[in-house]
Amino acid sequence: MISLLTPWLEAYRDRRMLTLLALGFSSGLPAPLVFSNLSIWLRDEGVSRSDIGLFALAATPYAINFLWAPLIDRLRLPWLTARFGRRRGWALMTQSLLILAIILLSYTNPSEGLWLMAAAVLFVTFISATQDIVIDAYRIEILELHQYGSGSAAGIWGWHLGGTLVGGAGGLYLAEAFGWNAAYLLLSVGVLIGMMAVLMSPEPKVMPPAETLAEEQRALALLERWTFLPEIPRRIVGWFYLTIAAPLLEFTRRKGWLLILIFIFVFKLGDALLGRMSGVFYRELGFSLSEIAEVAKVYGLTANLIGIVLGGVLVAKIGILKALFLSGLATAATNLTYSWLALSGQSTEVFIFAVASDNFTTGLVTVALVAYLSSLCNSAYTATQYALLASLANLARIWFSATSGFMVDSLDGDWAVFFLLCAVIALVGLPLLLMIMRRYPIRTLS
Repeated sequence: MISLLTPWLEAYRDRRMLTLLALGFSSGLPAPLVFSNLSIWLRDEGVSRSDIGLFALAATPYAINFLWAPLIDRLRLPWLTARFGRRRGWALMTQSLLILAIILLSYTNPSEGLWLMAAAVLFVTFISATQDIVIDAYRIEILELHQYGSGSAAGIWGWHLGGTLVGGAGGLYLAEAFGWNAAYLLLSVGVLIGMMAVLMSPEPKVMPPAETLAEEQRALALLERWTFLPEIPRRIVGWFYLTIAAPLLEFTRRKGWLLILIFIFVFKLGDALLGRMSGVFYRELGFSLSEIAEVAKVYGLTANLIGIVLGGVLVAKIGILKALFLSGLATAATNLTYSWLALSGQSTEVFIFAVASDNFTTGLVTVALVAYLSSLCNSAYTATQYALLASLANLARIWFSATSGFMVDSLDGDWAVFFLLCAVIALVGLPLLLMIMRRYPIRTLS
């Protein structure tokens, strides 16, 4: 059996995958500390539901980290950059600050100072979102194009180990045994796993494309002829051009750039609608909270992790764009299992099948999409361009999912039709992807 699986898992037999697994762990660990577990802590301390809901605003840095991503590409850190390199230096700094931020959060108490706790949570999310920028850039630059699928899968697996298993479930066990403050303090040590991975791994040796460097030099030479500006303002304008404008201009000079952006925006709209209303749907069918938790955590998470691994294999075997198309088609198909569940009523067997199949294809498509976004990044602007592309995909998910409740109400609560529409909407991006596959195949930008 193992000998049969070995050729399929060959993509993961690389030491760099272990590094990305550890970095994914460091990336996922803070998530439950500022989301699910934090909400439970606040509720245990008697904080109102309204105030708990407002804590979601502290997660804003995750959605807007593209605003300071250019600094990660351009700003050299004193001593750290010279000693460890651009990516590893930034990684070690953000991880050190993340440990400090979680420790500070562990010393707060919602019953004594809610605003102080909110500030500590915001500090954690800001540093965590910055760490994500660095980790994404490192992953893209340390791998070859054909490894993007397996590298993305390793990172996502690590995220679940750190976020779902250790930070989430482990954090609850620690809180029950030692209290919330001690649990957060102990979990801060988990970030050291990511730091050890950085220290034991090499700095990426990717050089920016010659044409990109030549374009930058032409722009700087033009600025030097702006003699009406004093020297210092000219240097400031030049720095802003290289840091902020150049990554955007470079992308818009590519063939098919607008079509690619539209595809990224619409690709996961159907999945966003389904995900937003699935919990409401389960409860209206009559499933208990414990039944939902068991199916989602056991069957759903297991299927998702299997899909993530196979997604990396699929990308390695057939290529990024083909894997993205097939996984997108499979995601639309599994959306229909929820229509089946709606027609079946409170059927535990159909419930398990729907959740497991949907989570499996979500794992497949997530790996393929992350690999595709990674392939679009110019190595001169990896952090900036990936953060922008990922934010565009997330923005669509956030905005469009807000209409899901109105859609269900307009259908008079007909869940079967709603999930059928989700499946149709999930197909919208596939014709655009076919055009991209034929006209604008992936090219190496490093």
